[in-house]
Amino acid sequence: MKAYKPKNRLSSQAYINGVLNGDRVILSRAITIIESNLESDKLLAKDIIQAILPASGNSIRIGITGVPGVGKSTFIEAFGKHLINQGHKVAILSIDPSSQRSKGSILGDKTRMEELSNLENAYIRPSASGETLGGVANKTAESMLLCEAAGYDVVLIETVGVGQSETAVHGMTDFFLLLMLAGAGDELQGIKKGIMEMADMVVINKADGDNIRKSEMARLQYQNALHIFPQSESGWSPVVTKASSTKNTGIDTVWDEVLKYKALVTQNGYFLKNRNYQKIRWMYDNINEELKHMFYGSKEILDELSILKKDIISSKISPVKAAQKIIEQFKGSF
Repeated sequence: MKAYKPKNRLSSQAYINGVLNGDRVILSRAITIIESNLESDKLLAKDIIQAILPASGNSIRIGITGVPGVGKSTFIEAFGKHLINQGHKVAILSIDPSSQRSKGSILGDKTRMEELSNLENAYIRPSASGETLGGVANKTAESMLLCEAAGYDVVLIETVGVGQSETAVHGMTDFFLLLMLAGAGDELQGIKKGIMEMADMVVINKADGDNIRKSEMARLQYQNALHIFPQSESGWSPVVTKASSTKNTGIDTVWDEVLKYKALVTQNGYFLKNRNYQKIRWMYDNINEELKHMFYGSKEILDELSILKKDIISSKISPVKAAQKIIEQFKGSF
């Protein structure tokens, strides 16, 4: 049976030229292809990524996470506007939570970042997280490469919040920024140790009005907590600062610290080492995705799974034994 191919697709060269020329409409259409699960689009995506690869990599990649309600979108809008005023082109890849029932997503960040989205040198792309662990869309890494090839020299990746695997976004960025709130109880109880260990910077957000004193207390608490952790391989000592997105205070300090970090890791060689490590990791991630697609795309496997599920429910076979059986069948198909 012939694979379905959408009628509105352009040639691979048209997408490549459009991305390299900084055409935001073509960039969005190219990212749609990257995110697609259609077989025809997967082939097209591979051609596009391979062609734009030499033009990618020339950005600082910043991961931004934090507890729900911390004001990530408001912070990113203020931060993005500051960067654009500094002469940068900023791409924001915002990962929205998907419904586990409907697989739908609100995708509301363009609404929440209304001022930023209207600026010529800003590009905002919301994507649904799907079933990807940690709330990072499956193709975020490839989308980031497209944005870089389109001329965006700062890429911000906003995650859905502090989840069980924020290592996903940490593993594809250069700088990991954790936003926190003050005055919400015992601050140090509200954040997992693993997230703190990954953070290159902690920003106490909403440090304004009656919250200024609490924010300073929180800053000291977090700074003291960070001293407990061992020195990072990057050689960077994480810092804690305060900011108010609504009052636009402390935003410039955040960028100054990012630049200090970039200068340090470029000088000591960690920047390139980390980027190379990420490339290898992305290869393994793609291998895993391709294997999963091959496995669940097999009619024979799906038929056998249907039988095994009934046998598990009726206690004819254990889940472990069923898994071994289906894997052996899959291995035998090669």
